[in-house]
Parts: sequence; structure tokens; C-alpha cells
Amino acid sequence: MTDLEIRLIPAFTDNYIYALRDSASGAVAVVDPGEAGAAIAALERFGWRPDLILLTHHHPDHIGGAIELRTRFGSQVVGALADQSRLPPLDRAVAEGDQVLLGGTELAVLEVPGHTVGHIAYVGGGALFSGDTLFSLGCGRMFEGTAAQMWNSLTKLRALPDTLAIYCGHEYTASNARFAVTVDPDNAALHRRIAEVTALRAAGRPTIPASLADERATNPFLRADDPTVARMLGLDREPSDAVADPVAVFAALRQRKDHF
Repeated sequence: MTDLEIRLIPAFTDNYIYALRDSASGAVAVVDPGEAGAAIAALERFGWRPDLILLTHHHPDHIGGAIELRTRFGSQVVGALADQSRLPPLDRAVAEGDQVLLGGTELAVLEVPGHTVGHIAYVGGGALFSGDTLFSLGCGRMFEGTAAQMWNSLTKLRALPDTLAIYCGHEYTASNARFAVTVDPDNAALHRRIAEVTALRAAGRPTIPASLADERATNPFLRADDPTVARMLGLDREPSDAVADPVAVFAALRQRKDHF
């Protein structure tokens, strides 16, 4: 595995921009620079110049600083081919199965529609940059996609290696935890994660990155095919060990969270 250094850059009230550096080559990328000022100040503090700007989706709080960063640093902008009409001008448009090379680190492109129809994620160097598709203990709202699309995207991410560190677009973990425990109250792993999150936030520290192994065990949106979650929503089937339709369970979870 390549040695990828990753630094969090807080932006707005709860966004995260990520700066990545391939240690062998010194190549640098920035993921979702929604706010140019925050990204530039941090990059100058690090002494890093971005070669690439990687975009996950078109929302302004993820792309707002991309043009200014490209103008300042001469970075190449990478984003989804399927959504290029809503992104800043792209130097490279990518789709599922493409690889983005950052020095010696290969970042695979995954199409993960649901939050938006053109959303993509990047995975490589032991990290998953999930944008607003997967959060710690949660997932993004379905502004454009369907429940089936979002569930398929989440199961695609869930199938990645346990050891991946998840770098998502927002610091939503504490609020997600408050919802998660209402639909999965007997989950001991979830209660351990909530204690960890509470301590981190009390100390003013981020809850990100999160491990994919922990998310599989604690995130209710990754467990819509678990009969325990279905029963809590009243969607279990007879006999009691039968698995409810996970898309219906996921849709019910997302609707409940939207009004939580």
C-alpha cells in the first residue's frame, strides 16, 4: 500500500475538505474544496501545492472553491463524466472503473448515485472519500436519486475492505448517533461508538476518519438488510427470521431520519 498522508480542513460550519499527499512523490490532491479561502490557507500552512482537485458531486459546498484553486495552483480538476454539466470545467471526466493517479497512489472511481444522480467516490491508499453518500453512522439525503439507487450505492461501499478509513463530507456523526440509537437501541457496538464520538466532540476533535469495519457494525443505513433493524421499524416478516425487503427498510430509515 502506498503511503498517503491525509489532512482534514474544516470549512463552513461542518464541511470537511481533504488534502492528500503521496509521500513518495510529493503529489498533492484536494477533495471537495467548497471554500477556497479555507483550503488555500491550510495548503499554504502545510507547504503543499495541489496537483489535482477531486470532486465527488456538484453541490456548491463541495465545488465552490475549485476554480479559484485551479487558477492559483494550476491544478487539474477531476469529476464525474455523468455530471460534468453541473461541475466546474473538468480537465478529466471520470466514470466507474477509472483510476486517478496521485503519484504512486491509485484512486479508483466508484459511481454512487442517490444523494445526487452523478455522485462518485474515490478509494485508494487505505482511504475512502465518500462525499455525501456515506457518513459516519449515517448517509446523505436523497435529493435526486431513489431509495434503490442509494441502497445499491451503500452496499457497494459496504463491500469494500474492512480496513478502509472513511473520509466523508461533513461532521454529522454526533447527530447521526442520536438517530441511530433510536432504531438500533440494543447494539453494543453502536453504544461504544457513541461514547467515543461524545468524547471526541467534547475535546473539540473530529470524529472522522471512521473505519468501514465499525460502520458495518453500527451504521443503521448499512444494515437495512439486518432483521434486527427491520423489526425496530415494524417491517419484519413472518417467520421472524425472514429478511424484509432491504430497499423498503432503507427507505423507511431515510424517511424517519429526514423527520427526526
